[in-house]
Amino acid sequence: MATKQKRSALTDVVTREYTIHLHKRLHGVQFKKRAPTAVKEIKAFALKHMGTTDVRLDPQLNKEIWKQGIKQVPYRLRLRISRKRNDEEGAKESLFSYVQAVNVTSFKGLQTQVVEDS
Repeated sequence: MATKQKRSALTDVVTREYTIHLHKRLHGVQFKKRAPTAVKEIKAFALKHMGTTDVRLDPQLNKEIWKQGIKQVPYRLRLRISRKRNDEEGAKESLFSYVQAVNVTSFKGLQTQVVEDS
């Protein structure tokens, strides 16, 4: 019986765009903790979908979350999550995820897409 080579998805460097529904993830969270909880939920989302524990948020994404204040977090966000190689010396993990905000006019009909880096 031939042994089948397993291809690890974690070794791939890939970029995808997702739409995250923050409103349902923040339901029932008290007002003064909504924006900090949104940041934690985005990190958990990136961890789940990219499989790297090292998740870094773009400063523009942070501004997008906080622009309406601590209470009024956007209902939805379009995120571009990139799994990249970690070139730092002494890094615990070989890969990290970098999360950026993508500006869209409407969230209607958007699917998860693989973005080709050029």
